[in-house]
Amino acid sequence: MKLEEQDMFFGGAQSVDRALALLSLIGQYAGSGIALSALVAQTGLNKATVRRLVLALIRARMVEQSADTRFYHLGQEAYLLGVLAQERHGLLTQTIDSLQRLAQMTGDAAFLSVRRGRYAVCLHREDGAHPIRTYALMPGAHHPLGVGAGSLAMLAALPHAEAEALIIANHAELIDKYPKLPPQTLRDHLDQTRASGVAINPGLIFEDSWGIGVAIRDAQRHLIGAVSLAAIKSRMKEPRRSELSQKLRAEVRVIEARIARPTAQEHKTEGTTG
Repeated sequence: MKLEEQDMFFGGAQSVDRALALLSLIGQYAGSGIALSALVAQTGLNKATVRRLVLALIRARMVEQSADTRFYHLGQEAYLLGVLAQERHGLLTQTIDSLQRLAQMTGDAAFLSVRRGRYAVCLHREDGAHPIRTYALMPGAHHPLGVGAGSLAMLAALPHAEAEALIIANHAELIDKYPKLPPQTLRDHLDQTRASGVAINPGLIFEDSWGIGVAIRDAQRHLIGAVSLAAIKSRMKEPRRSELSQKLRAEVRVIEARIARPTAQEHKTEGTTG
């Protein structure tokens, strides 16, 4: 490859990386949308570069801009790709019945979260009859692992050394953005979660917004994600909190049993290779 061709290739690859990073960032604000200024601030790219990349994503129908707020949202093509990917990565399909049942039984908001690197990402929110007012945890929202009930449940499900490494990696962000949850406090809550098997967030992220979370594991006991419930403090007092924990554990057992069952395709493959 000639030198000028190499420059063109690697320059193009960098643009693709930046565009995909922007797409991922916009996806984290799926509910509210995100302004151009916020994209610039969070990526560290200059305004002209961000605008150029976002326009390319808009032309590809991966992103769209709200006519009234001028905020950016995921576009129709991003939605279609998500639907297609769900056949392979169908955790939401396997959990949606349980999330809906939890929201209906408890009246509270039920959430599905997964791990992405050192963060927890909300995949789905199912509101009950008495949903919490805060919209901090919406699909696409992300927090450092350990911040929030479902996130804490996932952190506690990891090997101790890996969990500690993540706390260290998130140290600066915890201090800066989560004053009620500095690293040592997080470690204390982590110990409590490991002992009980249920993660509790006693309003440490948003005042009067409490949560309960339980990790989801596969048949080999590897972490898959977490299901959590959130409500105002008055709805999380004992003995109701223990009752909610029991309901949450029961639904996680249902989810794990469903995940552990071989699919029809796997049965077919076993039949042809046995």
